[in-house]
Amino acid sequence: MHKLLFITSLISILFLSGCGDDKTDKVIKLAHGLDVNHSVHIAMLKMGEDLEQLSGGKLKLEIYPSQQLGTERECIELLQIGSLDMTKVSVGVMENFAPKMKIFGLPFLFRDRQHSFNVLDGPIGQQLLDDGTQYWIKGLAYYDAGSRSFYTKDQPINTPEDLKGLKVRVMESVSAIEMVKSFGGSPTPISWGELYTSLQQGVVDGAENNPPSFYLSRHYEVCKFYSLDEHTVLPDVLIMGTHFWDALTKQEQEWLQKAADNSVKFQRELWAKAEQDALAEVEKAGVQIIRPDKKLFKAKVQGIYDQYENDPDMKELIQNILETE
Repeated sequence: MHKLLFITSLISILFLSGCGDDKTDKVIKLAHGLDVNHSVHIAMLKMGEDLEQLSGGKLKLEIYPSQQLGTERECIELLQIGSLDMTKVSVGVMENFAPKMKIFGLPFLFRDRQHSFNVLDGPIGQQLLDDGTQYWIKGLAYYDAGSRSFYTKDQPINTPEDLKGLKVRVMESVSAIEMVKSFGGSPTPISWGELYTSLQQGVVDGAENNPPSFYLSRHYEVCKFYSLDEHTVLPDVLIMGTHFWDALTKQEQEWLQKAADNSVKFQRELWAKAEQDALAEVEKAGVQIIRPDKKLFKAKVQGIYDQYENDPDMKELIQNILETE
């Protein structure tokens, strides 16, 4: 009942905020959960500027950051029913709506950052973006979200054994849950907006995320150990409801796709610097940065790969990614 009221009130807000717009213009409402200082939000501002310029003002972007319109899951649900036009979510959340996206949750899937870009920017990445259309989701582009690593309150993580028995916050992602279990931890799904308080109150002992998110969320104020095992590369994905996408003309779709693609290049440059700055800042704030032997962690997750042996589609997808140069 609470969730129904929440969604109903959001629909009212979105409808009313559209009233009074010039009827010759189309305003695209984009919601996301990140801080306004995050590289993704800054890239979205550029996307809005480019879109307005490319379209001669016919298409405009209206951005709602910081979970103003709900969690990532809620934003996807609003997207599917046509009450929100666009959002940015982690592929870890997307796997609940477009199942093949769970491929990104496989630990140590990519050799390095460039390998991940080659996959995302190539036919495999496009195929996965297209996979969401049957669920009323149009994938537009991937933003760089770096590699995810563990951070904890009371003890450093030097080996997988150090995670045994620890309550670790994860996204609502089957892959993330399985990964933490493989290390002996206790995976605990909690929304991003509630995590700081959950860490403070001891609901969880730690979490896992990339350096800029660890820094901008101020989780480093509570967690003083950051172990760079870099277990997964989970990009953010920019998505649009097919309701809105299909209502655009071919020309409008081209303008929007070009603005999105331009914002990706811009965001990747911002991200590289943001990662370095975040690590320097948290270290300055007293966080111990640990660089463990990744091979120890990689050895523990083979069982996650084994479970796809009897799934021909996923097995082929894994193989194609591993073979990508």
